[in-house]
Amino acid sequence: MEKLKIVFMGTPEFAVGILDTICQNKYEVVGVITAADKPAGRGQKVSTSAVKEYAVANNLKLLQPTNLKDETFIEELKLLNANLFVVVAFRMLPEVVWKMPKLGTFNLHASLLPQYRGAAPINWAIINGEEKTGVTTFFIDDKIDTGAMILQAETPISKNESAGELHDRLMKIGSNTVLESLALIENGNAKPQQQDDSLITKTAYKLNKENCKIDWSKSGVEIYNHIRGLSPYPASWTILKDGENEWNIKIYESELLDEKHDYKLGTVITTKKELSIAVKNGLLSVKVLQFPGKKKMKIHELLNGVQLSENTIVI
Repeated sequence: MEKLKIVFMGTPEFAVGILDTICQNKYEVVGVITAADKPAGRGQKVSTSAVKEYAVANNLKLLQPTNLKDETFIEELKLLNANLFVVVAFRMLPEVVWKMPKLGTFNLHASLLPQYRGAAPINWAIINGEEKTGVTTFFIDDKIDTGAMILQAETPISKNESAGELHDRLMKIGSNTVLESLALIENGNAKPQQQDDSLITKTAYKLNKENCKIDWSKSGVEIYNHIRGLSPYPASWTILKDGENEWNIKIYESELLDEKHDYKLGTVITTKKELSIAVKNGLLSVKVLQFPGKKKMKIHELLNGVQLSENTIVI
């Protein structure tokens, strides 16, 4: 048995949950690596990562390299004298980094590898209507999400679950899976299994403005899954058109109603308190949306102040 000396690498809130679990279980974290601070938003106020905030609050040694191959950073990393690196939601590591620790470098990925390799596995699992997902720990190699697997944990996805809700559940499942992986490595009992690339049918490529836009020609179920799979971030969006007025709006919550109709696809139907959109095989009842420059609103709040004509559509 070899006592673990861990360097943790991560950036967003998802990584914080894992780092906290490692610390709470009395593992020695000798260093934390996270993204460099950067200006963000309209005011270009300097933004720090969630992992940095946690590291500072808990007096953990912190490094924020802009270049992972920088010689100064590499030397600082070596001086930490870690024997294991744990990576959660971070950048691709150069070989000089992931090969450094004696016991290797392992990553936690929020899918059942080899399915959904890539940047947004939680979102795409829901968008694609999957009924299950999970997490995988694996030793990093020279490609993205391809290394030998240590452990997996599976969980069902409910029909109404949002990406945000699944994110929070996977953070807890992932924390336990990381702890189990640490115990196996510490005791010399890890038996990594190579991934079978022949099983790959889905990938989790990066989200962008184009693939977050709602395609109203798709089925109602596909549109509903698209909305919940991108909620609360980065959020699905569409163009709401009322005569000469057009707005790029984000839709955060909806409900699919099994109602027959003769409306043209994309037609917006409103009452005093409800807004529905005609889709294939039903109506999509919008519950929460956001207009440009405004806060998120429930539909009844919007309809209190905005009157849409009968010719309003989404495109």
